[in-house]
Amino acid sequence: MQLIPRYLLKNKITIVMNDAGFVTEFMPVYSRQIKIYKGIDNTIQFHLLNADQKPVDITNLTPIFVAFDSQLQKILQYEGDILDSVKGKFTISILENDIINVDKQYLRYNIYLQAEDTSKEITFVNSNFDNNGTIFIDDYAFPGPAESKVIDLFTEQDSEWVSASVSAQPEINGNSALHTAAIYNNNYVGTISLQATLQTTIGPSTDWVDIDEYVFDGTEQEPLAFNFYGVYSYIRFKSNTDPVNISKILIRN
Repeated sequence: MQLIPRYLLKNKITIVMNDAGFVTEFMPVYSRQIKIYKGIDNTIQFHLLNADQKPVDITNLTPIFVAFDSQLQKILQYEGDILDSVKGKFTISILENDIINVDKQYLRYNIYLQAEDTSKEITFVNSNFDNNGTIFIDDYAFPGPAESKVIDLFTEQDSEWVSASVSAQPEINGNSALHTAAIYNNNYVGTISLQATLQTTIGPSTDWVDIDEYVFDGTEQEPLAFNFYGVYSYIRFKSNTDPVNISKILIRN
């Protein structure tokens, strides 16, 4: 039996407040990078110290956390939840839904203290007066679904219109490969045929086989979504009328 240790740790960060002029030390300390993960709520605990490494009383102060991307666009902002105001301890909870659409990347973050009169005081990540900390958003722990492939271009061939072909990813799908597609249309009238091939290269002589057909009469109000199975090399769609009113087709393997 293999025994593999795992660790349940608090993501704890120490920050520094300039309440005494920083006369005792000027060495960079406490500048550890924060790492958070997509797919789960992340709680970060902060501990506010002065230059003598003594806790700072934050009673009647509200810690505010803000994070920016490389273009200085604000991505996140939260008020801190006080754990112990006398000892300067508080937490920031970064919710799963708040970063679901944020790409894996590095962000810069700041924390400032807001008083009841709305005045603000900046805190620092080290005693060299650096106020920009680094936070890394990682998606490795909880990988999300693969992005859908988008088909939005058809080419006329012999009075029919065929879409670009997309890989069906046979190397990952096994013998019961499930595919999902959705056809977005706007008063389209005609028949869309789902086609597939087992050939490994695409060209004028590629043999395409019809898998299914979907008939539209122009009255549909919602996209048509459907599943189909099969280990194919490539997939495409064919229309028997001009598909100008097909806005896009999404497909996910």
